[in-house]
Amino acid sequence: MDDAVPEIPPAAEEEPAYDPAAPASLNVPRTPTGDADVDAALDRLGDADHLATDGHIEVYEDVHRGLRDALTALDARPGPPAPPTPPGPRS
Repeated sequence: MDDAVPEIPPAAEEEPAYDPAAPASLNVPRTPTGDADVDAALDRLGDADHLATDGHIEVYEDVHRGLRDALTALDARPGPPAPPTPPGPRS
């Protein structure tokens, strides 16, 4: 009688099943705009590449908020001075 325990072959490594909701990089190029606030917001989009799809909304809302703030800041900047008022008729 053989008391030796039969050796169990190692399990073959299985490929992970495809998960459509798994994080995947979109590899979308982001060209700098020259505006630091806008570039920071666009760089934030890259964070979505590392999240499952249900986490994208938080990133998108954050980017939208940043872009909206950048546009609002443009409205707050003083523009060029108004042209001088032409002289009126002399009385």
